[in-house]
Amino acid sequence: MKRPLTAILADDHAIIREGLKLLISVMENVSVIAEAADGEALLGHVRGTRADLLILDLGMPGVAGIQFISDIRALAPRLKILVLTANIEPRTVRAALEAGASAYLTKDGDPEELGAAIEAVKNGGTYLAQTVRFAISEPARNSRPPAAQDMLSPIPLTRREHQILALVAQGMTARDIAERLGISPLTARKHRENLMRKLNLHSAAELTAYAVRLGLPAG
Repeated sequence: MKRPLTAILADDHAIIREGLKLLISVMENVSVIAEAADGEALLGHVRGTRADLLILDLGMPGVAGIQFISDIRALAPRLKILVLTANIEPRTVRAALEAGASAYLTKDGDPEELGAAIEAVKNGGTYLAQTVRFAISEPARNSRPPAAQDMLSPIPLTRREHQILALVAQGMTARDIAERLGISPLTARKHRENLMRKLNLHSAAELTAYAVRLGLPAG
């Protein structure tokens, strides 16, 4: 049996934390090991525990918005961050992903999305709530395009799978991809085959079309 995924809950409203604990209590192999109602207490838990997951309210006292995500990532690089907030601003969603969040949920969303988000994050993927998925297709003014690993796929993808998808979309061959990523052409081909199998696609052209639907640039 796998070691349970350990989580820290960070929200200044006790009723929200209790609700989250209730939702998590019915999930397999997930346990809450700490709670925080402000940024200072949260930083203490991050330093003092080896949690796998942080469920973070961006509006909590002592949390300096998006910068706080970057601070947490620097302090605990292996800790996955799931943002749970009332903020549905597209630029905030994009900024949270760019700062290192692995998932973004909204407090008015479907409670069942919490389980889906945790599962995606646990498997190395990303997850956005249905209510904010438009954020990745709406171009950000005066900002760079989102990085490949920030793109949302309906089927959760790992960071490496996002990289492969982005490079295939740019028209790169297995040899080109191998050179870019510092891997062998055989490994690059295997990654591409595994990605096509996972997405139920059958050619580089279909992979490219899929990438375009996610907003990735095509070559």
